Amino acid sequence: MAENDVEQELLDYEEEEHDATQEAGGDATAQTAIKKDVKGTYVSIHSSGFRDFLLKPELLRAIVDCGFEHPSEVQHECIPQAILGMDVLCQAKSGMGKTAVFVLSTLQQLEPVSGQVGVLVMCHTRELAYQIKKEYDRFSKYMKDMQDKVAVFFGGLSIQKDMQRLKTDPPFIVVGTPGRLLALVRNKSLSLKNIKHFILDECDKMLEQLDMRKDVQEIFRTTPHEKQVMMFSATLSKEIRPVCKKFMQDPMEVYVDDETKLTLHGLMQYYVKLKDNEKNRKLFDLLDVLEFNQVVIFIKSVQRCIALCQLLVEQNFPAIAIHRAMQQETRLQNYKLFKDFEKRILVSTNLFGRGMDIERVNIVFNYDMPENSDTYLHRVARAGRFGTKGLAITFVSDENDAKILNDVQDRFEVNITELPEEIDMASYIEPDRFQ
Repeated sequence: MAENDVEQELLDYEEEEHDATQEAGGDATAQTAIKKDVKGTYVSIHSSGFRDFLLKPELLRAIVDCGFEHPSEVQHECIPQAILGMDVLCQAKSGMGKTAVFVLSTLQQLEPVSGQVGVLVMCHTRELAYQIKKEYDRFSKYMKDMQDKVAVFFGGLSIQKDMQRLKTDPPFIVVGTPGRLLALVRNKSLSLKNIKHFILDECDKMLEQLDMRKDVQEIFRTTPHEKQVMMFSATLSKEIRPVCKKFMQDPMEVYVDDETKLTLHGLMQYYVKLKDNEKNRKLFDLLDVLEFNQVVIFIKSVQRCIALCQLLVEQNFPAIAIHRAMQQETRLQNYKLFKDFEKRILVSTNLFGRGMDIERVNIVFNYDMPENSDTYLHRVARAGRFGTKGLAITFVSDENDAKILNDVQDRFEVNITELPEEIDMASYIEPDRFQ
């Protein structure tokens, strides 16, 4: 497969603006299912800490460094089973620490063998792949045999460099997007014959799109029959669950009990009714009066994303943009600037809407209305991660916008009211965070 073909495929994968609406949630009927009502709070109802999982001392030390005290509900449910090698299918709302489930459980089980890839993690965007790689780095920093042994591969960068890395310094853990990984498998640079753990993050996104599903299936067929398979997402429709389970053997299933539990505890949600040409002035006014750590502004197209970011910079707001048309190096550089708190406002297309975890974000603007209720959930979940406070403001400029907002309210049984003249700062900002 030519490198340009791979890059084009990856660009297509990231086109989220015309995705079909998906219905998520409901009760699982499988007898094996373990139903959890996932509460949006950081400290779980269980009093236990991570030590109860009997993790390696090096992992526990890294967990302490990260400031984690108690496992979230989903971590408490999944990690004990995952570290025993059980297949896991997990749906839990954004910000509840799903990434840590597979990162910790694979690091706990991995017995590195020189020259062999033992763990494969796939996700649908490059930024998410990069973030997962960084999570592995964070949790494995005290594991001497894991230093520089996690590699991330995605399109937009030279495939020759990826091939060279695999040849000269083979990793134990590989994270990447399906298009690039498949290209590396096909040209025999990446061998998956020793894979023991196969993970899909935001699995619904990869398995609903048929072209991406084919790539995932082709990669899956090159792995051994006996391996652990884990899949995670914030939204998992009843239709896609059987597809996920075809990759698995008697998985433990963790679902939230119903869709209303998907909305986020601690997140204030409002709308503003206005014309399209009034959005800029309103946005600038709100950024002037609201207290924020960091802000994400979601917008529907690349052109509008570039234009709005330029306007914000001209108005002396510390803004930066991420969109599909950017060179990969620039995208990662901008992502890092925002994550490292060097820029406080991010303007983004839906590319940033899933799985990206920037802990200081406490305000999300839907400058343009998301195309469906799923996308709304993934966008606003950038604020209020792990049960902290946050604020989501959605601009409504026509009847179609109003219809989607009504769909969100009906589906998640949440009351989104008109933005009041004044908002109590204490309702959307943590008083002692990041001081």
